[in-house]
Amino acid sequence: MSAVLPTGTRGARWTGHILAGAAILALLVDAGVSIFAPQLMANDLARTGFAIALSPVIGGVLLACLVLYAIPRTSVLGAILLTGFLGGAICTHMRIGEMGSPPQIVSAVLGIAVWASLYLRLDAVRALLPLTGLSGAR
Repeated sequence: MSAVLPTGTRGARWTGHILAGAAILALLVDAGVSIFAPQLMANDLARTGFAIALSPVIGGVLLACLVLYAIPRTSVLGAILLTGFLGGAICTHMRIGEMGSPPQIVSAVLGIAVWASLYLRLDAVRALLPLTGLSGAR
């Protein structure tokens, strides 16, 4: 039951690159604020139970994940790490009773964008996660 998956079209690859760029830009801004202007996040950090002194560490971890995601040879590893990071953000807000809050929604959308961009750009990811045949049609 081996299915041959078509290689991505040129449009799909471009869409994947644009999606990746948007996700990287948004997360890079977040990492930059965390590292260089933690006072802007003081209220949010306090509300979620994190000390403001951890802000540069959190930003550094996010930046490291982003670098791995931005390098083509390590992009899948970076996506896995970003998924964990964003999942932690979602869980943090759930823990304090903010179900469906904007930070949770943004984290989920960014996580989806990270993987969708890889799916559109990389044949190996499409082979690993074949979405063909989901409708039941053969």
